[in-house]
Amino acid sequence: MRVLNNRKEIAAASGKELGVSEWVQVTQERIDQFADATGDRQWIHIDPERAANGPFGATIAHGYLTLSMLPFLSAQVYAFAGDVARVNYGLNKVRFVSPVLVGSKVRNRVEMLDVKDLEKGQQITLQHTIEIKGADKPACVAETVTLLMDAG
Repeated sequence: MRVLNNRKEIAAASGKELGVSEWVQVTQERIDQFADATGDRQWIHIDPERAANGPFGATIAHGYLTLSMLPFLSAQVYAFAGDVARVNYGLNKVRFVSPVLVGSKVRNRVEMLDVKDLEKGQQITLQHTIEIKGADKPACVAETVTLLMDAG
């Protein structure tokens, strides 16, 4: 894991890959829990028997489930040290490129695209590429914007 200790180190990481997380398996249990939490109970996600005859040959993870794994996967790649408040500011772009079939393993490749200094912190733009083990195309590519605000 890469630890960025201060504003200078964060700024120096702009335009660089921060690293890659470990592989994490997407289980049917995880998909079902996400369906329960969000109310998105479409059969392509939660009905293995019907999905076996569907367009993907198995159940698939929700696109938003894949996106929601960013904090967990990112925590394996990088951290900001010190007493800063980290706030999600938004997303510039998200694309769900390939479906994540149940049982697949995914990981997050993170690149810091841009760093802007603010009066009381920094605005960080990161690109997350959620890769699927053994697949040519990623599951998801998302550009996130995070505010790092100095404490006190």
